[in-house]
Amino acid sequence: MASFTLPALAETPDAWGPPAEPSGSHSVLPPDFEGIPFVPFAKSDKIGRIADWNATSDNASVAGDRGRGGRSGRGGRDGGAQSYGAGAAASTFAYFHGDDEATFSVVDNAKAAPRGRGGLASFSRGRGRGGARGGARGAAPTRGGARGTGRGGVAARGGAARRGGWKDWDKPQRVRDPSVDVGAEWEQLEEIDFSRLSKLRLEVGEPTEISAHGTLYEYDRAYDRISSVRFEKPLQPLDRVRYNPTTHDDPILLDEAAKPAQAGADGTAAPVRIFATDSILALLMTANRSLYPWDVVVTVDPVGNIFLDKRDGGAFDFVSVNENAADPPLDANEAAALADGKDAKSATAVNSINTPGNLSLEATFINQNFAFQVVNEKKSKQLPGGPNPFYDAAAETDTLASCGYRYRKWDVSSSADEPVEIYVRTEVDALLPPASKGAAPQYITIKTLNEFDSRAQGAGGAPDWRSKLDAQRGAVVATEMKNNSAKLARFAVQSILAGADNMKMGYISRANARDASRHVILGTQWYKPREFAAQINVNLANGWGIVRTIADLARKATAEPGMTSKFVLMKDPNKQVLRFYRVPATWGTEDDEELGEE
Repeated sequence: MASFTLPALAETPDAWGPPAEPSGSHSVLPPDFEGIPFVPFAKSDKIGRIADWNATSDNASVAGDRGRGGRSGRGGRDGGAQSYGAGAAASTFAYFHGDDEATFSVVDNAKAAPRGRGGLASFSRGRGRGGARGGARGAAPTRGGARGTGRGGVAARGGAARRGGWKDWDKPQRVRDPSVDVGAEWEQLEEIDFSRLSKLRLEVGEPTEISAHGTLYEYDRAYDRISSVRFEKPLQPLDRVRYNPTTHDDPILLDEAAKPAQAGADGTAAPVRIFATDSILALLMTANRSLYPWDVVVTVDPVGNIFLDKRDGGAFDFVSVNENAADPPLDANEAAALADGKDAKSATAVNSINTPGNLSLEATFINQNFAFQVVNEKKSKQLPGGPNPFYDAAAETDTLASCGYRYRKWDVSSSADEPVEIYVRTEVDALLPPASKGAAPQYITIKTLNEFDSRAQGAGGAPDWRSKLDAQRGAVVATEMKNNSAKLARFAVQSILAGADNMKMGYISRANARDASRHVILGTQWYKPREFAAQINVNLANGWGIVRTIADLARKATAEPGMTSKFVLMKDPNKQVLRFYRVPATWGTEDDEELGEE
């Protein structure tokens, strides 16, 4: 094996470099290095040229004389100057690498270009349709890979990239308004981005049933026979009453909050109690999927109880449509900005029925009426806790919808020294009769997916349900999971919180794409809530961690013990950020008083 030993050099304090002949009888330089001249270099010389191992080694130039003109090989640019080490000692710096490269090989793991299939695929190779449009011809298209469009962007078939359209750069930036105006007296306490939310974790056990109220109807099995779009049924508008009050308007939760918190039998402290509804809790647990703005009012009462409330007319009362689509529906202002200066056809988008607000109202109408229609009101069961706590039979005559309220409690303590409990009002929509005699009935929730117009702006690339729902239902569901990730995650979490055994999903479409008032049921499908949540990657431990973090922020930010403190947690309308504000304790009540006077 080759080795190199560094020679010992004598000290020469009176001169530069090694002495020619030291006190010994032989030179300090090895014999191989004797006779190499010392060449002084100017600042402009490239002394790194001596390490050019690819240069031809000969008596004229060892490393760098690539042509007859010297260093650059461009016809005497360097004046034919000799390189360092030229002369008798040229072979000293010569390196022969032929033997080393003889055993070197490169493994080519690149995918081979797909073979032509004839027809349009072969035609596209010659015209550049599958490759870069307007670029090099003959580029082979790749199935499922990126395709150059030459029109301002790159599209991906089956991927996440979006096809850029003509004048894509000229589109105005989408700016949404906040769900509530931030007051001048508000104080921002915390700003949490979604990347931090996704890292939170809290494992929570099974809940404890407190009580159950309301009347549930049996699900009508006749709607399971809609196995094809050929057997579609019209969606019938029904006049039914269903209550969805906020936490502070729930008498059952207020009764629980009025009871003093009990310390543990083993001497542990009394637990901190949180009160919420399943709709508020589900939105918080899936907050990192939301794009539209929303807000939650957090109130800490003098005892230390934490209430999570919604505002009337907020995001909790309506169902969003294609919120997570790559190109979500445009609202009136955005449509007006796009139509400004354009033709009259584009200007009609201002009053379109496919704006986010109109689509949300339509989806909420569909979701409620489908749940009203698919139950058999002749077969009912009252839950053991009693009738609907929000219905006054003496003052109201409207027909109640099928709805059961299950009040449940979870232990969300992170340590035994600091117990925390959360009380939640959950809702179930109907029940299934027991499969065998003596078995308990099963609770179910009823939800819908709706199609408005597969060719309209904001459809998110959804296929036409009437032609694809029977043969490619998986593709339809996958597209909905992509375009409505936040909505479906909320559906799954609400069903899990309510302890529902099954979730019934209805596929509803417009009878006419231009008429938002008439709809038909194209199909139905059963899902297990936990399996459905796993299918759309909903992590309940992450959701409980988000809820507990928000409760801890409210507790730490409480100004004075024994006083009521109020906060607002709001989703930034244009960023993936949650903002936590301290607001005056009277905020919100003033608006309610003004509405009452009007």
